[in-house]
Amino acid sequence: MNRFESFLAQQFEDYMTYRRQLGYDTQNLRWALKTVDRYLVTQNAEPKDLTPAFFLSLQAALRTQNKSINRLLCCTRKLFEYLVRKEYCPDNPLRDIPWLPEEHFIPFIFAPAQINALLDAVCHRLRKNFKDFVKDLGIYLAILLLTRCGMRIYEPLRLKRHHFRAYDNTLYIEKTKFKKDRLIPIPQAVAAEISNYLAVRRIRWGTDANPYLLAASKQKAFYDELIRRRFHQAVSDIGLKHRRQTIGNTNIGAPTPHSLRHSFAVNTLKRIKAQGKSAQHALPVLAAYLGHSEYKHTAKYLKMLDANHRHNLVNFINTQKQGS
Repeated sequence: MNRFESFLAQQFEDYMTYRRQLGYDTQNLRWALKTVDRYLVTQNAEPKDLTPAFFLSLQAALRTQNKSINRLLCCTRKLFEYLVRKEYCPDNPLRDIPWLPEEHFIPFIFAPAQINALLDAVCHRLRKNFKDFVKDLGIYLAILLLTRCGMRIYEPLRLKRHHFRAYDNTLYIEKTKFKKDRLIPIPQAVAAEISNYLAVRRIRWGTDANPYLLAASKQKAFYDELIRRRFHQAVSDIGLKHRRQTIGNTNIGAPTPHSLRHSFAVNTLKRIKAQGKSAQHALPVLAAYLGHSEYKHTAKYLKMLDANHRHNLVNFINTQKQGS
């Protein structure tokens, strides 16, 4: 792991340790601190340089979205709150630095019919030869779990065989993004597909010592690039390939594997509303199913547009852009 190199290196390490001891995931924190560390080094900064003006210069030098800049400065602000408490510095130089206005983001949402078409396209790309069939079937199962269970892309790839309980159609997902475990029910059709895949794997490979539920070979697990590649091939096959667009302060998302998670949540809430039930009351259950640490992460899906509304809005924005 790359070490910090600036004069604040030890303080960065101490703060990382402190956050880990509190039970927080420090992956994003390390990214933020490494960015600050590189800037300190390139500017030959010394303790006397830790002023609001210095961090305003850092803010201006970052070439990324305002949302990411705000996240980085938030992490850095909390670092200096810690350093003030430790009496390393007298005050927090980021205390009065304002947030940058964040761009609006319209994610890509698949309609249910488009999801079915996507899965069909993945099936059509299954290679029937002895060498590749089991591998391709595993890729299909991974994408199936993204679409039907709203998983993050790495979650099906980390599942072990004992995490699948065929007798009650459930999957046990360990240590997700927020270090939470969860047991989720899965559709009976999905459970049947998994059982069929495991049976095919045993027959084709003769032996099955690989502990992973989805296996790329007799010894190896899948890595996410294989799943992403097949996903984008299928998206192109069904005519939904689009580039990410930025129009004014609005970012219009392209289809990605994570779009399937967004689509699962939005389409679930849409079905609940169509049944005359309260989508708001369903949020705690959906949050637990998706593995969110707080309801606010799930509540954002109430504001997301479904596939038809998104398509109409994007067409309207593009028409306005062409007419200007």
